[in-house]
Amino acid sequence: MTERSVIIVGGGLVGSLAACYFAKRGWKVDLYEKRQDVRQPEHSCLVEHRSINLAISERGFSALRRLDPLLEARVRDLAIPMHGRMIHARDGKQTSQAYDVFGKHINSVGRNALIKILLDAADSYSRVTLHFRHELVDVDFDSRRATLRNAETGHQFDSSADLIVGADGAYSRVRQRMMTKVMMNYSQTYIEHGYCEFSIAPINDAFAMNPNHLHIWPRGSFMLIALPNPDKTFTCTLFMPWRQFDQIKTGDEAVGFFRANFPDALDLMGEKSMCAEYARNPKGSLVYVKCTPHTYKNCAVILGDAAHAMVPFYGQGMNCGFEDVEKLDDIMLATLQASGSESTETTQLTDEQLLSALDEYSATRAADTDAIVDLALENYVEMRASVISYSYLLRKQLEGILHRLFPTLVIPLYTM
Repeated sequence: MTERSVIIVGGGLVGSLAACYFAKRGWKVDLYEKRQDVRQPEHSCLVEHRSINLAISERGFSALRRLDPLLEARVRDLAIPMHGRMIHARDGKQTSQAYDVFGKHINSVGRNALIKILLDAADSYSRVTLHFRHELVDVDFDSRRATLRNAETGHQFDSSADLIVGADGAYSRVRQRMMTKVMMNYSQTYIEHGYCEFSIAPINDAFAMNPNHLHIWPRGSFMLIALPNPDKTFTCTLFMPWRQFDQIKTGDEAVGFFRANFPDALDLMGEKSMCAEYARNPKGSLVYVKCTPHTYKNCAVILGDAAHAMVPFYGQGMNCGFEDVEKLDDIMLATLQASGSESTETTQLTDEQLLSALDEYSATRAADTDAIVDLALENYVEMRASVISYSYLLRKQLEGILHRLFPTLVIPLYTM
């Protein structure tokens, strides 16, 4: 068997899933993550309040299922189905809007629990070595060498592999280095809105609201959303223009803003708790990234947010990253088997075949991810404003009727 190795930079959701896939296909994997191991109790808080809650859809489950049906089942056990949106008016009236006439839905899943499952899965492969608190310093792609630094000791060293995978997020250092080697078309755009997280505690050990909906308080230029968690809490996220965040300077002003715009949510949060979270939790920025190509020769590939960071309003950021891993694996395996091989270990790919597979991946994947990035941005307007307009509701009703009558000819955008 041919011995091949891969360096994966970034041990988040996409990087850890990629480690599992490569190990399954026979590769020796070294995964480097700059943060602590979040599976350790003292470090589990590192994933809290740093990002919006996750929604996992069929494209995410498909990638888990292809790797291991038991892994998919473990994640499904943690997921809470959300069959539609629950729209909250200012007067407290709630209106349910189903996602799909045939019952298709998305699922809420906790980031903390999911990353622990995926890291455990990666750790279970003997071919995978996890390195925490290791930061990428530089990459020489042509010599297939990465320079890394141990943040605990300060020791800097080189590591070599046949392939270097960048799964290191929207501000990817691997992508930055690739841009010096290829004529990469690249754009990074911040939107003029930020976010802040809040929580709603259970009431009498039960969910305070219907747990099978994504709750939305649409207010035109801003909105509040809430997703359910397995512990019967809700994670709420306020999205609004930075200028409005800047106008709220005191606890009384925060209470006044919530009382005027989200009175029912404020009653569930509690004024004291809401004020404490508004003061304590960071206000995050929202950025989207597009770039092409996603590969360099047969030496490197970028996946997930490193290749296509998106705003969270379509609920497909993580799902798209998981799909990257699945598509890459599918193309590499198909390239190998097209040569007549019956092996499922892509370590058998020749250098020329690996180049062909990476070229095909980049050529086909970039167009799809650019489309999802655009759809995610457009969906923000739909969520914070359109969902309460009569024209939108009429269009959705007509769309649903046509989809039910002609399911293969008329497919709603959200279903696609």
